[in-house]
Amino acid sequence: MIRLPSATALPQLPPAVLLLLTAAIWGSSYSVVKTALAWYPVAGVIAIRFLLTALVLAPYWLRLPAAQRRQTLALAVPTSLGLLAIFFAETAGVAHTSAGNAAFLISLCLLLTLPVEWAWFGRRPAARLWLAAGVSLLGTWLLTDVAAGGLNGGDALMLLAALLRAFQGCLTTRLLRGKSVDHLGLTAAQGLMVGGGALAVLVFTGGVPALPTVGAFWAALMYLTLACTLFAFWAMNRALAQSSPTQVALLLGSEPLWGALFAVLWLGEPLGASGWLGGVMIAGAALWVSVPAGHGGPGGAALARATLGLRRWASIVRAPGRRRARNEV
Repeated sequence: MIRLPSATALPQLPPAVLLLLTAAIWGSSYSVVKTALAWYPVAGVIAIRFLLTALVLAPYWLRLPAAQRRQTLALAVPTSLGLLAIFFAETAGVAHTSAGNAAFLISLCLLLTLPVEWAWFGRRPAARLWLAAGVSLLGTWLLTDVAAGGLNGGDALMLLAALLRAFQGCLTTRLLRGKSVDHLGLTAAQGLMVGGGALAVLVFTGGVPALPTVGAFWAALMYLTLACTLFAFWAMNRALAQSSPTQVALLLGSEPLWGALFAVLWLGEPLGASGWLGGVMIAGAALWVSVPAGHGGPGGAALARATLGLRRWASIVRAPGRRRARNEV
């Protein structure tokens, strides 16, 4: 059984670092999802991915106090409904469009988050965030070369997923802000609810197909479960409780850059001069919103704390089990 670290053993990495790590992981996920979908339907892939996440986190969930589990479930219900809708739209979209188009269209949540946050919270985003969003979006256009073709059904689903992401970011921020929530426990509850919802859809739309026996399928699912779901959702929930939705969207907007780097280094796919220019623009916009506040960014002392957080990771590896669990992650 996979042994999870205690809550106090988890590193206090700043939100900017957590989100950039999440963006790198999610950027590599497009081709992994396509691999899994070659053997199993959309609802089935989502169900396995999230139910495995819930299974891995079950021992941790059961150790939480009953009162905290009740509070976490109350927050997990509305956020899980949003996540289920996002992942159906996104996974089906990836199955019917190119990875480049998917990366560009999902990045529209950068611009969509700005007006959604403004309308929902009554808080107009700073001019520099609008500028960073525009630079990142233009960079994504150059990186993915979406102008080469028209929109199809898969592209429309990615547009829907981008809009849902914008609303989901604001909803999660509103629900988590100011609350002492166990973010790893929230990830466990969301995994169970999203996976259960996807399984129900699979059952009522033709039944559950036999599970594939191909090793590549299960390798893809393990990566999607442990990296793209378990770690990424814990990191995103934690960062959303400490950042604005727009800052979160901008940092996660570096996904296309990481996807391109993954394709070049792992798959050997070429990337032209315009692609590299777009990638630099995306990375620059993400870095701009994560530099310390004293240097003009909204990230506070985020990067100054990054080294301390990484040192804590090293101490965890060297001395596991020396800290005792607490309720809050």
